[in-house]
Amino acid sequence: MSVAWLNIVGIGEDGLAGLSAAARSAVQQADVLIGGSRHHSLVEDVQAERLTWPSPFDAMIERIEMLRSKQVCVLVTGDPGWYSAGTKIAAHFAPEEVCIHAHVSAFQLAAARLGWALQDVVTLTVHGRPVRAIIPEFTPGAKMIILTQDADTPTQITELLVQHGFASSRLTALSHMGGSDETRLDGTAARWSGRPADFHTLCIECIVDPDACPLPRGPGLPDDAFEHDGKMTKSEVRAVTLSRLAPRPGELLWDIGCGCGSVAIEWMRMAHGAKAIGLEPHGERRAMAQRNSVKLGVPGLQLVDAMAPDGLAGLDAPDAVFIGGGLSEETVATCLQVLKPHGRLVANAVTLESEQVLATCHERHGGCLTRLSVARAEPVGSFHGWRPFMAVTQWSMSR
Repeated sequence: MSVAWLNIVGIGEDGLAGLSAAARSAVQQADVLIGGSRHHSLVEDVQAERLTWPSPFDAMIERIEMLRSKQVCVLVTGDPGWYSAGTKIAAHFAPEEVCIHAHVSAFQLAAARLGWALQDVVTLTVHGRPVRAIIPEFTPGAKMIILTQDADTPTQITELLVQHGFASSRLTALSHMGGSDETRLDGTAARWSGRPADFHTLCIECIVDPDACPLPRGPGLPDDAFEHDGKMTKSEVRAVTLSRLAPRPGELLWDIGCGCGSVAIEWMRMAHGAKAIGLEPHGERRAMAQRNSVKLGVPGLQLVDAMAPDGLAGLDAPDAVFIGGGLSEETVATCLQVLKPHGRLVANAVTLESEQVLATCHERHGGCLTRLSVARAEPVGSFHGWRPFMAVTQWSMSR
């Protein structure tokens, strides 16, 4: 095994003094030292050629590739393996070429400052990511530690907490942890007025307002959680649909006939890193789906102005497919051709013609054919009675 020429070193506010002997040696013996301006300021006494992060990030990989004949050291903040550029860089090289030097993370330091058990904490980052993506994590009693973008991040997050019924939540912003300039700001979401340093970590203890009704991750969010035009997969049917789609972390859903986006949005909320592509040919419904995705914390929903099956060409292969509109035997056949191993397909129908398509698909491909009937109690004068929805025929199958 060849000796590693690329060292990735996690570093904290205490600079060289906080490094292990091996990590300190990697920094001091480097021919080329790569990092941000803050990283370079922490190791000013080291003699090496210095490079700063370029933009775009991929340009750094190309630059490092050209330095194979030298000892290269890349400095990153905290733990190189936790929401860090360190692992992204390492992934481009053979394992024997790279040595990663671990360091105490901002999450560990923050948990220690607050006396929190780290295994019970949700660890997140909004650095270079939409702040709204943390909304699904708003849960009564949840504790979150978040790597932030800048000094404005706490204000953005407190506004979201208030909007979603968590105005009483307690926040702590910890700046420059482990260094001589370490500071701490405390407050609540409703009364937050502090402005920490740009480089800080935000801790949140979620406390729900007495009159609030926080949304779960799903399945089957209330219909009124979504902006819609009445044509949507209703809550009860949506819950069954999602249980059969079985969202899993990092997987991709095709939502064909996306409408207001209810199924795709719940899919993304239910599993960390889950992705969805929604096909919807009607502009007003795509706009609704976009607004719903932002409101409910999954702004990464990808919406495509197209109809199936033609609009499916060129899309990344799905782990699951939901057909809520545009159902045809051709669309089903196209989906089955590209559905990944262990993939799931669910199709719903309310018309006799669409039911016949599902019956044919069931006969050809197997799976499960189900009839779902839902009725809700509604006022009838001074009394109440059952008001049924149109029955839904559902076909589901898996690879």
